Amino acid sequence: MAANNYIPKVPETIDCNIEKTLDVLGGKWAFLILRELFCGTRRFGELQRLIPSVSPRALTSTLRHLEDKGVLERHVFPTVPVTVEYSLTPKGEDLHQILKEMKLWAAKWT
Repeated sequence: MAANNYIPKVPETIDCNIEKTLDVLGGKWAFLILRELFCGTRRFGELQRLIPSVSPRALTSTLRHLEDKGVLERHVFPTVPVTVEYSLTPKGEDLHQILKEMKLWAAKWT
């Protein structure tokens, strides 16, 4: 799916629905996966090495969740073995500022 197929909504009103954002971000591994994808496209094995505490099952589950939510794209290349790369969509890139602000808050208050 091409990145230009993602067209952001222009909200008429902004509801206080933080839970929608949290639902998109998913569980505890999503933040670490997004952090790595903000640096560029990564393969499954690269993500596994960069986040050593995540199990392959949890990584797969979180990647599928983020793909279902439109935050990242999965690109499959017909090689032997199959090569799979993950990259952020514009929707995923838009999360960068939010996560940066959360990081600044944590540095200040924790």
